Amino acid sequence: MPGVDEERLVRAIAGGDRAAFEELYRRTSPWLAVRLRRRCSDEQVVAEVMQETYLAVWQAAGSFAGSAVDGTAVGWLWTIAARRLVDAFRRRARQDRTPDTSPVPAPAAEDEVLAGALGDEVGGALRDLAPELRQVLQAMVLDGLTVRETAVLLGVPEGTVKTRARRARTAMREALS
Repeated sequence: MPGVDEERLVRAIAGGDRAAFEELYRRTSPWLAVRLRRRCSDEQVVAEVMQETYLAVWQAAGSFAGSAVDGTAVGWLWTIAARRLVDAFRRRARQDRTPDTSPVPAPAAEDEVLAGALGDEVGGALRDLAPELRQVLQAMVLDGLTVRETAVLLGVPEGTVKTRARRARTAMREALS
């Protein structure tokens, strides 16, 4: 289905089109797996979240009305995946196991693209943020997660998320003024 955008694929999936589902999976699963692995190093959890995400896409494609993050089908897909990852971390916490959410030390390609897309000034300010502040901004602003979901995702208390979000906003304001 070359030339068909992801939004049309989701609408076709809503009508039960298996070929559209396979095409959406082919297009989006590689980057989705990379984004999930940046937040969780447990391959089993990533595989489960991927499976749950695409099952949810198949079941909920009819309710697609755009993403709260950016209005696109890809943003919608990421919102589903991020919430499924938070759910997986909650399940692990109930089982008294702590998820490994240690960040990858090298900058990810999506961070580089994001910084470039936001312009030199904003991108530079974003790059200059401490990693823990950048993670909170990414989860809350780009991924559209709540404070509670961000806390679970990053494995820190909600108060810490709020403090880091406030520090990140202040640092961004100072860098851009």
